[in-house]
Amino acid sequence: MKEHSLLKRVYYEIKPTIPRSLQIAFRRTLIPLALRRYRNIWPINYEAARYPKGWAGWPQKKKFALVLTHDVDSIKGEDCCLELMKIDKDAGFRSAFYFVPGRVRKSVSVLPELKRNGFEIGVHDLFHDGKLFRSRATFQRRVKSINRFLSKWDAVGFRAGAMHHNLDWIHHLDILYDASTFDVDPFEPQPDGMKTIFPFIVKSPSLGKYYVELPYTLPQDFTLFVLMREKSFDIWRKKLGWIAAVGGMALLITHPDYMNFGGDKLAYDEYDADLYRNFLTYINNEYSNQFWHALPSEIAEYWTSIST
Repeated sequence: MKEHSLLKRVYYEIKPTIPRSLQIAFRRTLIPLALRRYRNIWPINYEAARYPKGWAGWPQKKKFALVLTHDVDSIKGEDCCLELMKIDKDAGFRSAFYFVPGRVRKSVSVLPELKRNGFEIGVHDLFHDGKLFRSRATFQRRVKSINRFLSKWDAVGFRAGAMHHNLDWIHHLDILYDASTFDVDPFEPQPDGMKTIFPFIVKSPSLGKYYVELPYTLPQDFTLFVLMREKSFDIWRKKLGWIAAVGGMALLITHPDYMNFGGDKLAYDEYDADLYRNFLTYINNEYSNQFWHALPSEIAEYWTSIST
């Protein structure tokens, strides 16, 4: 474990010097081995279907919950946010967009536009440099800035970069919920899955605080379409079918940074946005009136009301 942590620390120190194309090419070489090694738990870990204690179901007696979220990792992604918002709106959905404060342009105008359309804004790390949890001192230095942006953006949700997490330290953030974990994802740098497709409460007796943890439960688009180079949404379809059958929470992360909206030739780190658009159409057609569609903050508020 210590060796893994050391290697991860070294990687994030030298990462800025490694060309992005080389980073992706290297990660692609690891995919076949990981797929064989984790074939019994990914994309579905059947242990994750256990119901929370006292579980009484979703609002409106819906079969399962559906939550759409988008991480905006770069200026390129920021420029595409409104196009992605339109895809969601055209399909009748709302979603949450998480922005990196240290990368967002000062002239950004997309945040108020997203809010005007009923979408949610969240904070995505501070710099997205893989160093947020490298030490308690580093984290404490950044907490004040993160909390300032949470307040400035009227945000109640947080997600760390690269899905790094320390569920104890996160209590120092002024949040209703965190979304930095997953049910199962062995392809992430910190691959300790929560083994649940339901939200859960994380309490700090010493601080007298708690927040709701929202693990993502559908594989990330970057993993499927950039690293694995999948050409269909079949893995999403399969996992969603299982989540719907057992009545869990289907929470998806996609990135406008990697979507190609114009039909142009795909770059090495892009996929056709129609894959996401068509998946939304599939959800509407296959599961009409069966799911509770909610923003992450609404899920967290509901979970708080039934758990505390």
